[in-house]
Amino acid sequence: MSVHIDVNNNPTEEDRLAILEPLKRFNAEQAGDGKSEKVAMFIRDDQTREILGGLHARILYQWLFIELLVVPEQTRGQGMGSRLMQMAEDLAVEKGCAGIWLDTFDFQAPDFYRRHGYTEFGQIEDYPPGSKRFFFQKRLPVSAS
Repeated sequence: MSVHIDVNNNPTEEDRLAILEPLKRFNAEQAGDGKSEKVAMFIRDDQTREILGGLHARILYQWLFIELLVVPEQTRGQGMGSRLMQMAEDLAVEKGCAGIWLDTFDFQAPDFYRRHGYTEFGQIEDYPPGSKRFFFQKRLPVSAS
């Protein structure tokens, strides 16, 4: 077989899937089928029902990954973020997850996650330039089911 590498500065979703699908097959052969399950929790305006913030996560290989978490500025400091984190943790325990992981920047909320029992397992310096990106995890208690 003869192959070459070409660069595409505007790949399509179809291009992405052409790379993702063989990777998913390989991962399934090595680690079992890691069926992904998405979950979201929304902070909504009581009047308009507009989504103002919330949490978006994915469960994969028995770990819940918090992809997005935002609390509207006008409600910060009122426990809304802590409530979202507790709801995510409760869900992860219910789903039999071993833990939760997430990433954040130094200008976002690393201390918030530390206060909630998350431990840092890595960081990238100067990402974005002049800042740091942190990676946190929290192991969950094993359920006696």
